[in-house]
Amino acid sequence: MTSADRVDRLPATRAEVAFIGRSNVGKSSLLNALAGRKNLAHVSKTPGRTQLLNCFELGDGTTAVDCPGYGYAAVPGAVKDGWAGMIEGYLLGRSELVMILALVDGEIGPTALDTTLLEWLRAHELPFTVIASKHDKVKASKRDRRKRELAEACGLTAADVVWVSAAKDVGIHRLRDLIRHWAVTADRGA
Repeated sequence: MTSADRVDRLPATRAEVAFIGRSNVGKSSLLNALAGRKNLAHVSKTPGRTQLLNCFELGDGTTAVDCPGYGYAAVPGAVKDGWAGMIEGYLLGRSELVMILALVDGEIGPTALDTTLLEWLRAHELPFTVIASKHDKVKASKRDRRKRELAEACGLTAADVVWVSAAKDVGIHRLRDLIRHWAVTADRGA
């Protein structure tokens, strides 16, 4: 739909979900998988390509916002420094935001930056769900243990984490259903 550098420049929406996570954790790939389109959100191997709040229409008057990644980014420091204020302003100022999808790399687990983000979301009482990306990169023999370890490191139970693989279409249908549920719940004022 549009890209914006401030929350007040985003279009009106009935309900919105936000995608946030480290650079190259797979936010854009996940958006593409959810939409069933390869090139809806630009995917790059270079960290830091998403530099604005990129808004996508989901249908039924709902939207999704792909936020710039945190951590390493191949951009000047001044640009990167501006992202924190933009993202914080968006997360705290978007009344239509019904869920924040906090992506964590399932292969390596949460980094210190990821756990800091989760602590910040909890401190501000913002609704979030941890999405563990790259399910396909975790060896099948180690998945159960990895799921428990990742959830524990995020301060959650294994059942609270949604595992996905954009490359192998794992968990995509479940996540679509959850997004629809959050949008409907928002309509009911729950």
